[in-house]
Amino acid sequence: MLHLQNAKIVPIVCDSLDNASATTAAIDTVGYDYCEIIVVTGNVPANIAALKVQESDDSGMSGAADVTGLVYGTSTTIDNATSTLPTAASGDDKSRLFQIDLKKRKRYLDLVLTAGDGSGTGTDFAAIAILSRAGESPADTAAGKGVTEAVRV
Repeated sequence: MLHLQNAKIVPIVCDSLDNASATTAAIDTVGYDYCEIIVVTGNVPANIAALKVQESDDSGMSGAADVTGLVYGTSTTIDNATSTLPTAASGDDKSRLFQIDLKKRKRYLDLVLTAGDGSGTGTDFAAIAILSRAGESPADTAAGKGVTEAVRV
């Protein structure tokens, strides 16, 4: 089995922000047991103030709470070090990964990213989620895979 062919891609955000929080799309995890969120930063002119995942029972994220272990700057990495937020000094062209077992999570997840004050220069970033371990395979169509178009050889 090709595992990524049995997954769904969820675009979360692609933006450039200065001293502001990103407006992100909530991730509906229904039907999946695992989620990976990949955040890629381009230019980071000022330290990122927040990078974390929250969960809620509704898509509007009312009553959202931080997911313990998924807060950069305080959570422990898979390499047993304290995670760090992207900084102006070392955040350019880097990627960070959230790995989430969904079995004991609420239905909706949301990424929180707050860019620092770059004095008019925005922090460039993009994020996607990959939902996998589906109870039932998604439709073998672009829409079923969560993308606009898909090609295969």
